[in-house]
Amino acid sequence: MQKMQKYEVNQHLIETILTWVKSCEIAIPEIQRPFVWDSSKVRDLMDSLYQGYPIGYIIAWKNPNVRLKNGTISEGKKILIDGQQRITALAAAILGHYVIDKTYDRIRIKIAFHPVEEKFEVQNPAILKDKTWIADISEAINGDLFEIAEQYFELNPAVDKKKVRTTLTNLMNIPKKQIGMIDLSSDLDIETVTEIFIRINSKGVVLSQADFAMSKIASNMEYGGNVLRKAIDYFCHLSVAPEFYDHIVEHDKEFVQTDFFQKMQWLKKENEDLYDPDYNDVIRVSFTSQFNRGRLSDLVNLLSGRNFETRTYEDTIAEEAYAKLRTGVNEFINETNFKRFLMIVKSAGFISPKLIRSQNALNFAYIVYLKLREMGVNSVAIESYVRRWLVYSILTGRYSGSPESVFDFDIKQISQKPFDEYLKEKEEGELSDAFWNASLPQSLDTSVASSPYFHVFLASQAKANDKGFLSKDVLVSDLISLRGDIHHLFPKDYLRKNGLTKGKYNQIANYVYMQSEINIKVGNKSPQEYFAILHEQIENGKALVSGIASYDELQDNLKMNCVPAEIQRMGIDDYTEFLALRRKLIAQKIKEYYRSL
Repeated sequence: MQKMQKYEVNQHLIETILTWVKSCEIAIPEIQRPFVWDSSKVRDLMDSLYQGYPIGYIIAWKNPNVRLKNGTISEGKKILIDGQQRITALAAAILGHYVIDKTYDRIRIKIAFHPVEEKFEVQNPAILKDKTWIADISEAINGDLFEIAEQYFELNPAVDKKKVRTTLTNLMNIPKKQIGMIDLSSDLDIETVTEIFIRINSKGVVLSQADFAMSKIASNMEYGGNVLRKAIDYFCHLSVAPEFYDHIVEHDKEFVQTDFFQKMQWLKKENEDLYDPDYNDVIRVSFTSQFNRGRLSDLVNLLSGRNFETRTYEDTIAEEAYAKLRTGVNEFINETNFKRFLMIVKSAGFISPKLIRSQNALNFAYIVYLKLREMGVNSVAIESYVRRWLVYSILTGRYSGSPESVFDFDIKQISQKPFDEYLKEKEEGELSDAFWNASLPQSLDTSVASSPYFHVFLASQAKANDKGFLSKDVLVSDLISLRGDIHHLFPKDYLRKNGLTKGKYNQIANYVYMQSEINIKVGNKSPQEYFAILHEQIENGKALVSGIASYDELQDNLKMNCVPAEIQRMGIDDYTEFLALRRKLIAQKIKEYYRSL
């Protein structure tokens, strides 16, 4: 049997594509979604178009047919699944549209053009003062050629008028240039679309399922997907930039009237940065907690009305899926839920975002919180379960890499059996004595300061209110929060002078949070040298290194920082032994910390 063509390739004028964007015939992410290109890439794109160079294909996929309000069947909007940055760049440079940059600032990207030299540049103060430049090509492209040319000749009377008219004509014809669009068949499922994408894309970049999902939501008006999309984007934006609240009030009065907006108003005064979710996080947590599934491809299929058993599309399934997802998003953005979850995370010692490098671990911990709350589990038990699951998943790297299959497995287990049973099962399998006594100390043998094991150790210190190394009063938590520095127990310069390489002296077992002023006094002395000074300080009652005034205080400080007491007599020949001793102490502290959660 002959295989049906899965896609067709067409050439479209850039101005046609931009008209589709303006008329919402093609669905691209909301304007509040960050634009990650820097301005120089937009400049290079315009130069490529001017020179007639190819700028790659964009890929669009038609939604499965949906029923309109008038009862007719639409052919669905085109969902732009590859090329979003290029189309946004074109809209910014040619139409003069504002974009939201990576820091959620609303900016104009202005590209300048030199008609004589035929050069493009990002607009800057020097260009604005230079009459030989067209400062903003969007004004020229959307203006009248004769008027633009005459204004330029008036300011630059000595130029070759014929050449300038030609170059200005070429500039204004950029929207007439063609761009290739790969139109994927409307009856393709998400898995096939993903495969096609990977094969077409020369870089083999894995397509984000979250992008599929968000584009799908944005293109739906029948079940309020377009409003839901805004709610997700606005929440993510406000969590990073609360001042954006006034912009929403001023520019999106329709959204201001929605329940979503009422439920996220609390963010306007919120400056907590421990968990700043992006659209991927919101969609993943909302979906997994509500649907008991972990694969976002399933979400796209359900939003399309896919019946997995009959392999047909049904309006009722799509409607139910949108309603369910809306519930999930509402639960995610709920002030009480969000703040209680963060309180639990902080109570485990994770007081700063730099202690949590796995966003997936944080996401699933929130899923656990929402799921257990939905199941009516006791709030005290929820707190303990969330803390333990978060730390367990960080220690085991459970959600490192692609999390979808693990998300899917975990949520199905959690929804089918008591959580304490499942957690115990995982702990017995992966956090055995062998893990604490052998595997964890071995994992601490690294020079990577961002090691999750070291971060868990620091969290354990924050939870215990431990003091910084050799500090009498200053807490480790203060040093973390106030951007204190990590220092070396065996000073770096001391080890370097003794011939050790970077990978040896930058061992995390040699790291400790220490006040800078104490570190300066320690200098590049060996431990036995600076501890001798400290002992003198204790004996004479005169502060030479720190405020520690007794041997009991010193021993307590060493213990809370997992520094072996033997360090007080150690020099270069003892460094390897010191590292081994400290790794064991750190592992033991993490073990005790975990069991206290």
